[in-house]
Amino acid sequence: MNFDSLFPFRRNFLKLNGQQYHYLNEGKGEPVVMVHGNPSWSFYYRNLVTELSHQYQCIVPDHIGCGLSDKPSDKDYDYTLNQRINDLESLLDHLDIKQNITLVVHDWGGMIGMGYAARYPERIKRLVVLNTAAFNLPNTKKFPVPLWICRNTYLGTALVRGLNAFSSIASYVGVKRKPMSKTIREAYVAPFNSWKNRISTLRFVQDIPLVKTDRNYKLVESIDHSLQQFQKVPTVICWGLQDFVFDKHFLEIWKQKMPHADVHEFADCGHYILEDASNEVINIVQKFMATNP
Repeated sequence: MNFDSLFPFRRNFLKLNGQQYHYLNEGKGEPVVMVHGNPSWSFYYRNLVTELSHQYQCIVPDHIGCGLSDKPSDKDYDYTLNQRINDLESLLDHLDIKQNITLVVHDWGGMIGMGYAARYPERIKRLVVLNTAAFNLPNTKKFPVPLWICRNTYLGTALVRGLNAFSSIASYVGVKRKPMSKTIREAYVAPFNSWKNRISTLRFVQDIPLVKTDRNYKLVESIDHSLQQFQKVPTVICWGLQDFVFDKHFLEIWKQKMPHADVHEFADCGHYILEDASNEVINIVQKFMATNP
């Protein structure tokens, strides 16, 4: 599929441990680093990049296994949160981006982006938080059954890797105001077009820490503890309240952790807030950047 008209950006690649790591690098000015989640890719941020790149340098990686990045097997890549943070760090070091970063995070991007921020708090100037987490599952939240099936069963593996169920279903249920157009939906799922190329979609779900013995549990706890360092960093939160995973339980934790944040709640929007309320969110982000120069 050709998404050039929807995604009219130059493709850039960094070789990382033998893998091609794709990223957007558009515009000049202070850096805005946008970190996507699962099962999306840099495409999610296309409208925000178009608007902000007039004034800022917009850097948007595709995590390994996603978007236009390589999709290696387990023997060639360690599909873990720690490695994802290392990749982001390598990219920003490669581009010599080490100060005044505005970090935009969504879904798994919260763990990855805030994992990077925890390592280098002094580099972060502003935070934009969109339906995500940087802490373990809230006590008040039950782990959704569909995710449990994907994470823990052979059926889940068959559905995610055989039928692209995770990416496909997300493109339908992730928006609430109006369905995605066929072209946009196809662009979301296009990179995940075979059993081999859906590995990251499944590994991300399997990497969600739920109990203390899970490999990421302690790392996520340490990212959570680091959030207090950002209580003087200007923060804006835009949240689709109809997200079936990152719902009001997650938003409440953000409000506790970041009491200074400017919070915008969208009662009629879902997980893909930048699809559901694209213009509103972009306007909020632009004003936020301008009022926190």
